[in-house]
Amino acid sequence: MTPPRARTWGRVGQTPVVRVRGRGSGRVSMAGMACFKPGRRSRLIYTIREYRGRKDEPKGFGWRDFRDLVVRARTQLGGPIVLVWDNVRLHLTAGMKEFIDANAEWLTVFQLPAYAPDLNPTEGIWALVKRDLGNLAAADLGEITRAVKRRLKGIQYRPDLVDGCIAATGLSLDG
Repeated sequence: MTPPRARTWGRVGQTPVVRVRGRGSGRVSMAGMACFKPGRRSRLIYTIREYRGRKDEPKGFGWRDFRDLVVRARTQLGGPIVLVWDNVRLHLTAGMKEFIDANAEWLTVFQLPAYAPDLNPTEGIWALVKRDLGNLAAADLGEITRAVKRRLKGIQYRPDLVDGCIAATGLSLDG
């Protein structure tokens, strides 16, 4: 619950101070895919997970969550998928590799270089979401989750933002 740093306004000579309750006992994780198909509008498919620090609650995503996201994308997009993703440890697990091999007829995967956030369009989308959260002084984790969902939903309805994040990587949108 520690707020991200951002700029704000205040009276000359008086530093604005925002008090935030909580001790960092929560986390909102996001996973998503920027989808592009020639002749169609770009899409953002995502999932969110809240971690409240409870016993036996997963802190983040597991490889099964990524698998489910890919399956959901295939259902929504209705066709084969060429997936380009980074080298997150969970993308390289044995279970994920088995899933990719078992679904090779509709799923092709390319790995980005070891550290290449400038080649990953979803990094631009996360930057757009985080930029809007910079001045949010949330009272609880639920408020942060609602703000993240609201911003991601707004990006979903603005395919030009997704196109911009894809174009910023240097990838061609011509097909």
